[in-house]
Amino acid sequence: MKIAFTSTGTTWNSLMDDRFGRTELFVLYNEEKDEISYFNNAKNQNSGHGAGSNTARKLIELNTDILVTGDGPGGNASFILGKTDISIYTGAGGMSVKEAYAALKNNTLKQYDMKSAI
Repeated sequence: MKIAFTSTGTTWNSLMDDRFGRTELFVLYNEEKDEISYFNNAKNQNSGHGAGSNTARKLIELNTDILVTGDGPGGNASFILGKTDISIYTGAGGMSVKEAYAALKNNTLKQYDMKSAI
């Protein structure tokens, strides 16, 4: 399972970024391989339009299974992600990536309802 975390840095100790489309970085954790990597989202962070949609497409390209973020994606990104099997969890604002992972595993994050965002 590949989990993407919206983040302000590249490690487990980095703080989560509440934003989705304009997040600075994604920390990517591959549970099967126990590997951590990251994706620099600066291209979308500085985009005038379409940041959420472009970021959603990138998560699809990265074969993401789960997205963990603070507030969740906006309407256009939710529309795109709603056509995939990516599960989205919110409420990780103010946590480190490591804490957000633990919250995900402990079922203390909120599963995002994409229908309410569209």
